Amino acid sequence: MLTTISVAGTISAQGPRVANHADGRVTILSGLARLTGWPVGRLVSGAAALALAVGLGAATPVRAESLLNVSYDPTRELYREFNEAFAEYWVAQGNEAPQIETSHGGSGSQARSVIDGLEAQVVTLALASDIDKIAEAGKLPENWQSLLPHNSSPYTSTIVFLVREGNPKGLKDWGDLVADGVEVITPNPKTSGGARWNYLAAWAWAEKNGKDPKEFVGELFTHVPVLDSGARGSTTTFAQRGIGDVLLAWENEAYLALAELGDDQFDIVVPSVSILAEPPVALVDANIKSDGQRKLAEAYLNWLYSPEGQAIAYKNFYRAWDASKANPEDVARFPELDLVTIEDFGGWKKAQPEHFGDGGIFDQIYVPK
Repeated sequence: MLTTISVAGTISAQGPRVANHADGRVTILSGLARLTGWPVGRLVSGAAALALAVGLGAATPVRAESLLNVSYDPTRELYREFNEAFAEYWVAQGNEAPQIETSHGGSGSQARSVIDGLEAQVVTLALASDIDKIAEAGKLPENWQSLLPHNSSPYTSTIVFLVREGNPKGLKDWGDLVADGVEVITPNPKTSGGARWNYLAAWAWAEKNGKDPKEFVGELFTHVPVLDSGARGSTTTFAQRGIGDVLLAWENEAYLALAELGDDQFDIVVPSVSILAEPPVALVDANIKSDGQRKLAEAYLNWLYSPEGQAIAYKNFYRAWDASKANPEDVARFPELDLVTIEDFGGWKKAQPEHFGDGGIFDQIYVPK
């Protein structure tokens, strides 16, 4: 079977696939040459396919633009649906069908990949501090967070507990998680944005309840048997491997587990204190190869804020801003919560190095098992 790949932002070659790579790229054999690039996920027109097939060494580009969205772990379902809907919208505006790819992983690891050369045109990560690091590397402007509404966060989430059906350990709030015999599943705060929100929510609860937060969070991590690199890995550990009594989860990830694995398997417990998680988005200027690609990337991010894009976010269990086209049931599912914000920690520029930087508080309190 022939595979079409895009290289450096344009559809460039077609041939038999000979290798798959860990970052999602593939290598094909085109004539006597081996070419590596991103597989094109959507069908191109017959004329375009014919043009791609002509010639052994010289590739013929077509007008369709490509875009890579580097995202964090629990957004797979969201962007699978959003990408399809946006592509239909883009074509309806008179454009060629876009070639959109999305990469997922721990937010910190994904940011590092972009800094190290992964050519994302768009990043949709779990933390502003991760995008700040990309800005510090010179790949996007320092004021990126002011360029889109709501601090460049088209949707928000929070942290809840996912427990096994019937909540056999009777876990109701953060203090219950350090009881004897309770195993807590959370990813690694050094690589996962969701894990950093988990950590800060626990810290805020301790402060509000008169406990030493450093001591409490340190004790909490003694109850963690395994640290996965990202939120989706921790969900798999808890829900499919059956490890642990409670999963500290993005609210959207907890609802997804109920929807996909059955509400007869798990319950959601809402703690008395949680945190407003604002997963931001940004255009990576340094990786834009053409005016057409910039137009596509800007439209992609802006459409996240459209009523249609917001409805998709609500459907995928995120708290969006515009409910005008959302299913009312999708909007009504979210309970009111007492939420602290990252500003209560001095913002990410203070919290990131203080808690999660090398030698920071997490490094001081966590002893690997």
